[in-house]
Amino acid sequence: MTTNPHLASVPFSIARLPRIEVGAGVVSKLPAIVRAYGRQVLLVTGARSFQEGPCWERLMHGLMGQGIDWCHCRVEGEPTPDLVDAAVAQYAGEDIECVLGIGGGSALDAAKAIAGLLRVRRSVMDYLEGVGPELKYEGPAVPFIAVPTTAGTGSEATKNAVLSRSGVDGFKKSFRDDKLVAEYAVVDPELLAGCPPGVIAANGMDALTQLLESYVSLRANPMTDALALSGLAAVRDGLIEWHDTGATAREAQARMAYAALLSGITLAQAGLGSVHGLASPLGAYYPIPHGVVCGTLVGAATEVNLEAMRAREPDNRALGRYAEAAEVLMGQPFARREEAWDALLALLGDWTERLRLPRLRVYGLEAAGFDHVVANARGSSMKTNPIALTDAEIRRVLELRR
Repeated sequence: MTTNPHLASVPFSIARLPRIEVGAGVVSKLPAIVRAYGRQVLLVTGARSFQEGPCWERLMHGLMGQGIDWCHCRVEGEPTPDLVDAAVAQYAGEDIECVLGIGGGSALDAAKAIAGLLRVRRSVMDYLEGVGPELKYEGPAVPFIAVPTTAGTGSEATKNAVLSRSGVDGFKKSFRDDKLVAEYAVVDPELLAGCPPGVIAANGMDALTQLLESYVSLRANPMTDALALSGLAAVRDGLIEWHDTGATAREAQARMAYAALLSGITLAQAGLGSVHGLASPLGAYYPIPHGVVCGTLVGAATEVNLEAMRAREPDNRALGRYAEAAEVLMGQPFARREEAWDALLALLGDWTERLRLPRLRVYGLEAAGFDHVVANARGSSMKTNPIALTDAEIRRVLELRR
């Protein structure tokens, strides 16, 4: 693997991050962390899984022990602008001093958006990118604490809340600002124990995609490079073992919790690529879970990127970066870049099949819908793809995995 001995001379900037607590059992710190912000908390969770687990009662007792009162908002499915606006209307008069989000990416994104609007009391539609007036967000946001219970989205480390509206005229857009970044990200791998194989697969491939795309991104920098490579190594050693073994694979769970956190940091700082460019319209127009989009398309998108760079930009630095990522994921060096690229594509294809990620046609995507998806795939993620893809190339990504 190549290294740069002059990293200190490369200018880059890192935006705001949460204070991060990582490790088995760190969820026990939550009551004291919350109490530092006040006595009235809005708890935002998924529909039921966290409440049915062993940590729920312990958290309730801990909050009561700190003299904390709470309201509880549940998020079912991917969050919509209507859900966020309704929650803000319901809880804006409760003098909420802290928002505690516990759950997967949907619950954390909803909690992040609610925290950003409780004191502003405007519709989230006023701030969504590419939708409505796109007003500048001035804040203030209510302090937000993020606790992931899945390993994939990295929402605990980002400044954007992804909201969607389904249908032919739907959208999947971000409410994004540094003021929305969590005050704390509390990452406890013990909270992952109840994840079923399908969730492990989709979320794990989401984390892998975010790490790989941020590593080859046009905005990658020496710090995000180091984090992305570390995260890819954790995915290599954790994802398949956890998926195949389940809750007993404690070390694999910890590796994936770490990888997902790093994927959130790197995507927030370096941007993403064509997979996430396509994920936005696909998730808006079809009932496809985000992680499934990523896991299904990452191999095809990598293949198309490599083909495009080899044909039009043979000096593109991302060609070397894909080879380096292959060495990390395969755990071995390659004598030639071409061998590394072939090995990477083979690995991604094998994992997609081994994790039983469905083809996109299962969710209703047909060739007749390709043009509509392609026409709406050039959002912020596509802008940091290592090469500007043509419409035909973007279409080819869909064709390879439909």
